[in-house]
Amino acid sequence: MRKIFFLLLLSLFFWNVSVSLVTSQENPANQVLDEKVKSFLESHRDKWRDLNIPQSDGRVLYDLIIKHNYKSAIEIGTSTGRSAIWIAWALSKTGGKLITIEIDEGRYKQALANFEKAGLSEFIDARLADAHDLVKTLKGPFDFVFCDADKDWYTNYFIDLYPKLKVGGCYTAHNVSERSWVSGGAAKFYHYVKSLKNMETTIDDSGNGISISYKKSAD
Repeated sequence: MRKIFFLLLLSLFFWNVSVSLVTSQENPANQVLDEKVKSFLESHRDKWRDLNIPQSDGRVLYDLIIKHNYKSAIEIGTSTGRSAIWIAWALSKTGGKLITIEIDEGRYKQALANFEKAGLSEFIDARLADAHDLVKTLKGPFDFVFCDADKDWYTNYFIDLYPKLKVGGCYTAHNVSERSWVSGGAAKFYHYVKSLKNMETTIDDSGNGISISYKKSAD
């Protein structure tokens, strides 16, 4: 019995050592990437234009992905990439990847440059396309969606992506709020998604308003 107990302790010791070695090998790379992303975001804090989200909303998206360990994400409306950087940064930690779609070539090219500078290009599949058409063709499945494009098409995007959203997955949309200034397509989308029994929807109003909807079951 003593010999068996000793062998078990020895095995546990070497297992812990191997885990520590793997962790020590992984951490430096993660730390380097974290510092690069943080440095880029800080240096560009006041330089974002072209319909990008505020930093506080980027943090909301980042936290959602980390909390639920999401891996397969899609973004509709890249602009020049601030939201995609927050999303991809989180996905770099979960082992995931982002597909992001932008219709404007100038913004698309600037986004590519920003992804490179932030060190996140390998986690982003950026597409120059009309999302009205491309979203319909994407196979999925996805576990995280961020929609920040033409508001009048918000409901259409959701209808196209809903069958491709995994159970437990999260569909988020920007500039959606219960505040009085929200109207038009964003308001119509919010009332539509709130009416669905299979979607649990709340609003984060800490920034410019993000609807957060979880798919509860397959039906």
